[in-house]
Amino acid sequence: MEYRKLGRTGLDISLIGLGTMTWGWQNTQDDGFEQMDYALTHGVNFFDTAEMYAIPPSEAHFGTTETIIGNWFKTRQNRDKVILASKITGPGFEWLREGQNQINQKNILDAVEGSLSRLQTDYIDLYQLHWPNRGSYHFGKTWCFSPKFDVQAEEDNFLEVLHTLQGLIQAGKIRHIGLSNETAWGVNKYLQLAKENNLPRIASIQNEYSLLCRHFEPDLSETALHEDCGLLAWSPLARGILSGKYLNGKKPAGARLTLETRTEHRVGEQVDNPTQQYIDLAKRYDLDPCQMALAFVNSRPFVSSTLIGATTMAQLRSNIDSVSLNLSDEILNEIEKIRRKHPMPF
Repeated sequence: MEYRKLGRTGLDISLIGLGTMTWGWQNTQDDGFEQMDYALTHGVNFFDTAEMYAIPPSEAHFGTTETIIGNWFKTRQNRDKVILASKITGPGFEWLREGQNQINQKNILDAVEGSLSRLQTDYIDLYQLHWPNRGSYHFGKTWCFSPKFDVQAEEDNFLEVLHTLQGLIQAGKIRHIGLSNETAWGVNKYLQLAKENNLPRIASIQNEYSLLCRHFEPDLSETALHEDCGLLAWSPLARGILSGKYLNGKKPAGARLTLETRTEHRVGEQVDNPTQQYIDLAKRYDLDPCQMALAFVNSRPFVSSTLIGATTMAQLRSNIDSVSLNLSDEILNEIEKIRRKHPMPF
């Protein structure tokens, strides 16, 4: 396993991070235990979860993934072996905190206590804001995101958040902080305010990134590299689309997009075309398409960890093994040619 720095925290996290959001919905607790056991013995020391998981989000599934991880910690007695990340949910769910789930002091304190209880731990290594109060261009909103907001109100909220997180760090309940589904403005504003007010520094940015979704470049990648605030890449296989199993409208039984209850914006001819080209490229070089896609993300210098999510042990083993695949310059050049033809499939 390869390890990279988590910002300026001094922590070394595995280049392959274990995503957990299917546990408690697509996967049972026993499945989760098996995945965590295997990942840990193969050098994966970074696990990512959220209070909102399992996915798709619902009141019934809320917190179940954290509960599974907590039960594993209790059973295995190995909390110290894992660098654990979790998140507070952003606004948008009427069933959560009576619909008043803005990211602010009150809700952060409530969310952290809930997560610590479910995780059966005294601390969370990396605590992240799942998405900003003002909205995000992720989750299918790329084409309609309109960044109109009260700048002063946002800055005031950022300071409230940072002060709250500082108190939690001082209390030993969290150790470091990160953002998720943020913009370049948001990341740099948090960094600026932290520096000016001697508050905790953002260690990472967890945004979507894959062969099909490269919105992180060029602006956020520049910030990640030169501000030591690396990318934790979620959905590096574009929800499994890059495997090819959803091509031409296919819906395999038990697959994530088959079971998904929300509208999926990553499907259609505009996505099938580049997906097929990436799969054909992998086959020309006798590579597994999923491993090639993950190896591409692994190769980016601004990436701190590639967050894989598997529903089967075969997928998990293959995904972890991608860390050993180094793509040649020839393959990387071919990837860029495909990207030029299909720069924003969704």
